Amino acid sequence: MRAVSLLPGATEMVFFAGAGEALVGVTHECDHPPEVRSLPRLTSSGIDHRSMTSAEVDAAVRSVTDGASLYSLDASLLRRLEPDLVITQGLCEVCAVSPGVVEAAISALPRRPAVLSLNPSSLEEVLSDAVRVGEALGRGREARERVAGLRERLRRVARATAGLPRPRVACLEWLDPPFSAGHWVPEMVELAGGEPLLAAPGEPSRRLGWEEVVGGAPEAVVLMPCGFGVGRTLREAGLLARVPGWEGTPAVREGRVWAVDANAYFSRPGPRLVRGVELLAALLHPEAPVSPPGPEEARPLPRELLVAR
Repeated sequence: MRAVSLLPGATEMVFFAGAGEALVGVTHECDHPPEVRSLPRLTSSGIDHRSMTSAEVDAAVRSVTDGASLYSLDASLLRRLEPDLVITQGLCEVCAVSPGVVEAAISALPRRPAVLSLNPSSLEEVLSDAVRVGEALGRGREARERVAGLRERLRRVARATAGLPRPRVACLEWLDPPFSAGHWVPEMVELAGGEPLLAAPGEPSRRLGWEEVVGGAPEAVVLMPCGFGVGRTLREAGLLARVPGWEGTPAVREGRVWAVDANAYFSRPGPRLVRGVELLAALLHPEAPVSPPGPEEARPLPRELLVAR
C-alpha cells in the first residue's frame, strides 16, 4: 500500500493507526509527527502567512476567485509516487487543496488510485474518520483500539468537570477580522465543561463583528487562530485592547483569556483534538483533576494585551 495524504489531520491519523510506513507523500503543512517532515511535499501555497498579518492573510484569501484553489498540487510528483490511496477532503478550501484540483490530477494518472475523502464537522466524525483511515490502510483493529483510548480520555474529562459551573466561552478562529470557531470546537467546549458562545456544535465557522463577541459577555475567551501556535497568536493579540467594550467583558476583568496552539489541538481534525478538550477543561476548571497545559500548548494573555494603555 502506497498512500499520499493531502490533509495534515489525515497524515496524523495514518501515523495514529500505526501505518506511517505506507505514506509516500504529504502536504507542505504536514509537521506531525516529526518523521513526516522528510517525506515528499505534494502541495504549496501562494500565500506566505508567516510574513503577513492576519488582516493581510484574510484579504489574500478573499481575493482568490471562485473555483480557484489557494494551493497548488504537484501533479508530476503525484504521478511518480504511484499511490494506491489518496486521502483528501472537501470540508474547507482554505485548509487544503480543493477537490477539483485533486480530481483533475488523479484523472490524469495512468492508474487511478482509491480516494478517501474526509469531511468531518464533529468530534465524533473525526474519531470515526480515524478508524476509516486505519481500515483503508489495513490497520483497522489498531485504529479502533486507539480510538477507544481517546474516548476513554474524553470520559475522564467529563467525569472531572461534572457538576462544576459552566462558563460562557468564546472561541475565536481568527482575530482580524474575528471569526467564530465552529465545527467540532463548540462540542469540545461542552465536553470540557463550558457553554459555547458564537457557534453551536457542527456549525461552520463564520465572520463576526466585535460587537457580537463583546455583547455575548463571555466569561472565558480562547484565541485559536487557524494554523497558529501560541507565540504567533500572542503577537496578533495586541489588537484586542482596542476593541470597544473589550475591557468590560467578564473574561477580561477576570483575566480568563488564553492563547492556545490551534495548529496542534483545535484547527486540524485529527486525534490531537482530544488533547484540545483536556486543555480546555484545564483552563476553564483549574480545580479539576485534568492534566495542565504546557507553555507551548496554552498561555494566558498578559495584562498589557488585554487593556489599552
